[in-house]
Amino acid sequence: MSKSVCQQELETLLDYLQQNSVYNLEDYKQLNLIARLQDRMQQLKVEKYSKYLQYLQVKPEELNVLIDTIIKNSTDSFSERDSWDYLANKIIPQIIQSKHPDERIRVWIAGSACGQEAYAVSMLLAEALGIEQYLQRVQIFATDREEDALNKGRQGSYNDFELADIPYEFLSKYSEQIQQFYVFCPELRRSIIFGRQDLVMNAPISKIDLLVCRNVLKYFDDAKTYATILIRFHFALRDNGFLFLGKTESLTNDKQIFIPVSMKHSIFYKAENLSLQEYLQIRPESAEKKVFDFSDFPFIRFWQAAFQNSPFALLAVDCCGCLIMANEQASTLFGLKDDDLGVRVQNLEIGQVANLTDLMKQLNRDRSLISKKNVEWTTSHGNRYFDIHITPIIKPSGSLIGANLTFIAVPLPNYKRSIPVEIG
Repeated sequence: MSKSVCQQELETLLDYLQQNSVYNLEDYKQLNLIARLQDRMQQLKVEKYSKYLQYLQVKPEELNVLIDTIIKNSTDSFSERDSWDYLANKIIPQIIQSKHPDERIRVWIAGSACGQEAYAVSMLLAEALGIEQYLQRVQIFATDREEDALNKGRQGSYNDFELADIPYEFLSKYSEQIQQFYVFCPELRRSIIFGRQDLVMNAPISKIDLLVCRNVLKYFDDAKTYATILIRFHFALRDNGFLFLGKTESLTNDKQIFIPVSMKHSIFYKAENLSLQEYLQIRPESAEKKVFDFSDFPFIRFWQAAFQNSPFALLAVDCCGCLIMANEQASTLFGLKDDDLGVRVQNLEIGQVANLTDLMKQLNRDRSLISKKNVEWTTSHGNRYFDIHITPIIKPSGSLIGANLTFIAVPLPNYKRSIPVEIG
């Protein structure tokens, strides 16, 4: 078969996958995508793309198996053992030393697949702190966009092959062998929160001390997507929080938002906090051209200036109620900092004025402007009153992607009892 025919068959197969999958496979590097396709075809002993396409059409359930193969990253827990030793001996002690004895340590395993890396990090922290301190202080969030992988992580049960890189002394101490499986102890399982999250679509977890995302970014070929994920990682980390990547991955931005701790081990720490303006202007580079340059979009600059210079306090939140942007008036009024970006608004001081959880449900349902009059906010300096307007932001497809919140200060109402915000 000629190369041109093979290429044509591949393109037809990729088009079929894109049209029939709920995931946007265009986000993945094509070489990695093809490699996983070929791995699956070899398992089935299918040599031609056209034959595999026919197999997919005859057996629709195969599509789920293939997509699962494509989107699951292979974490290989303690593979690249020297990097994990560096994390255990150099980075984790720094994190512990920077904390008060009773202060929480928060870890995010992004793209956790079936959870082996989450348990690997938990064991390293348990070794460093002792199991009692670990259980009192450590929170580990393991996220992936594949529910089957998350369920396996919650069970904490793996065979020898799945834990091949984890030292036996760790397994004997923190797991119980039941037939051919190692089941991690209930204490460790309860300390890890497994949840579904899409690195491209969803807001990051906040106030993280250690963010582990290994062998995930290499599957994102689009420079804009890659940069968006890195910016969200920056949002997620505390000042001088650490980012642990895979050895094949790199940080490629014209703005250095992470500083290398060890290039050999792909460990970085968060650089200085950036302003909201700087976050918007971070531009990923490609080998050919700048693909995300705000100078090419004058209307974005216009909207940005209008937002920042409004005389009213303005917030922008995503569909989960996480803070995306605040103008200077809102930042001053509610004491917001750059570290608050990506945090759920109900967890901030502004959450005392409006609880957004049920409000976002209402916006999802009604897709229309919501206004609240004479909303009372009690502070240490006395009571203040606002008219609050919540405007939904809706895609052309009809899905809600977020909302703008406008706070207009109003005089004390003439009646004695003000109207509280009743969202839930």
